[in-house]
Amino acid sequence: MAENATVARPYAHAAFDSANATGELARWGDVLAAASTVIADERVAALLGNPSVRNSEIVALLADISGVGGDPKLRNFLQLLADNRRLALLPEITSQYEALRADVENTVEVTVTSAMPLTAEQADRLVAALAKRLGRTVRLHSTVDPALVGGAVVRAGDFVVDGSLRGRIERLGNIMAGA
Repeated sequence: MAENATVARPYAHAAFDSANATGELARWGDVLAAASTVIADERVAALLGNPSVRNSEIVALLADISGVGGDPKLRNFLQLLADNRRLALLPEITSQYEALRADVENTVEVTVTSAMPLTAEQADRLVAALAKRLGRTVRLHSTVDPALVGGAVVRAGDFVVDGSLRGRIERLGNIMAGA
């Protein structure tokens, strides 16, 4: 939702600025990702609007599960989100934070979905080719989808290469239907 993205943006920038100033981009990213996963759980999401549950209790739960430890800046950030009723935006805040982090670290998250698991050699060759093509360090995430029949689909943000057999069959079918 565009409105959520707009509301989340200043929080993502604040988190990024704080993490970048102390050289803790990875730590903040890990904590935000863990807290986002917790918030996305329907049992925890139901607590957000519950008047019987204090903000400090939700922050304590998030801090314990996400590994905030004794870091006052991270805990204060979560408390700020809770006080402003923005905890539900944590997944969007995390997404925007990771985009800012990727820009600064010159990295790109790439997901490859293949019909069969990639071998280490295939993964290494794919990472090298994508790094050359995209001009960034590639973090490869691999998944398997037997429905692809053969080949793979590579996604890096808006960049998508569908080299799957299923994709080729669909494109051929579209060509034949239009003829």
